[in-house]
This record gives sequence, structure tokens and C-alpha cells, in this order.
Amino acid sequence: MARLLQVIPAEGFHLYGAMVQKEIDLSRKKKGTFYRSGPKARDRAKWAHSKYSGRINLVRADGGVVTAEIRSKSSRDDEWQLLQAFIGWLDRHFDGNLEAINIQFRG
Repeated sequence: MARLLQVIPAEGFHLYGAMVQKEIDLSRKKKGTFYRSGPKARDRAKWAHSKYSGRINLVRADGGVVTAEIRSKSSRDDEWQLLQAFIGWLDRHFDGNLEAINIQFRG
């Protein structure tokens, strides 16, 4: 099962660029748990977590919305932990710049 998140930024905030820059800044300081796991591409990124197996596919959509598809490689246990870690990361770093996070459950 996959989880599809739709992250809606506050008016005028460029969320996707800020997320990518935050991941870069944290990795330079050797503090981040998320890291880029795929090649660079325009308006797309693939991230992984240092502890939980799986991946997060990020896409910049219309209106500054960011979609994130969370998939686990091994079990459903890793999937909810990866989801929890990602939502926590968004909350820690962008709490004042988010309007909503919508979650869809896909089989």
C-alpha cells in the first residue's frame, strides 16, 4: 500500500525549493535523516530515510503544491514510520508555511 500526500503551502511560499534546500543544508551538516536517493531532475526528487526502508517520491505540482508518494520496500511497518518521519520533518521545518497536508491511502 502506498500513501500519497498533498502538501499545500501558505500563499506565496515556494515549498518544493525550500524542502530541497533544507535537505541539502542538513546533509552538509551531517544532521539529516532524509537524503536524496535518485538522480536530480527538474521538479522531482526521490528521497530515502537513514533508518526506515522505502522511498519518498516528491513532485512539484501546480500552485506550489508538493505531492509525496511514500512507499516501503519491506513491510507496512516501515511505511507508517516513514510517513510519520516525513510529516514530522515537514512540521519541524515548515510549520508556519503550510496550509494543509492531505493523505490518501492507495492499495
